[in-house]
Amino acid sequence: MQLNQQQIQDINALAAWLALDHMPADGTLDIDLAILAGHAVLPNVEAVMALAKRYQLPLLISGGVGHSTALLKEMMAVHPLYRQIERAGKSEAELLGDMARLFAALPEEQLLLETASGNCGENAAFSQRLLDAQGWQPQRVLLVQDPLMQRRTWETFRWQWRDRADAPAFISWPVFVPQVAMDAGMLRIVGAPPQGLWSMERFLSLLMGEVQRLRDDASGYGPNGKGFFGHVDIPEAVEAAWQRLMQLPGVQSRLG
Repeated sequence: MQLNQQQIQDINALAAWLALDHMPADGTLDIDLAILAGHAVLPNVEAVMALAKRYQLPLLISGGVGHSTALLKEMMAVHPLYRQIERAGKSEAELLGDMARLFAALPEEQLLLETASGNCGENAAFSQRLLDAQGWQPQRVLLVQDPLMQRRTWETFRWQWRDRADAPAFISWPVFVPQVAMDAGMLRIVGAPPQGLWSMERFLSLLMGEVQRLRDDASGYGPNGKGFFGHVDIPEAVEAAWQRLMQLPGVQSRLG
């Protein structure tokens, strides 16, 4: 794919906005639970598992069978370590739980698995239900998801707890902020290990689709659309970048 400098800047502006990052620059951590929403970006998965190991944090993994399940299984099948994990018939949470045990040697008492959710809204609702069933009211919760889905995940979890006096503070951590650059005539994702990332087709489709979902209009997920979360203010520069990219040939037909 050949893009000019303005188009690359527009893609990077959208990615930086979507990859909402609340992690303090000095790396200090003040949380009592991490929630990993099921997805297939392996550097993110490994980072939150390593964090849970380092700080002995409880890790709630949320994910049934959804849009990313097949892709997660494909990523695991070609991975030198994870390919040994049995994948057939398992939910995302079960697969990621097996990865947590293998990669980070996390003990069972540190893991909570939510295996029924099929989308972002259910990640939030079913995680809340699981915590309620455990009688647990965490005060500060770290959220980790596909970097491009971080902002929507954060908005959705806050919306799910909006009427609760015991609602925790949710801290969004994208692990890394994906950016693209032209390299030897090829558009490539930079800033992260290459293994376990999106294909460029999936990256661009997800990037454009996520901004569309965050828009508060009839086609979005805000109050004026499907009502999955509250109003999200989209910065003018992000809106302008998205509108320009929407004019590229084939973009509208490939929204993810």
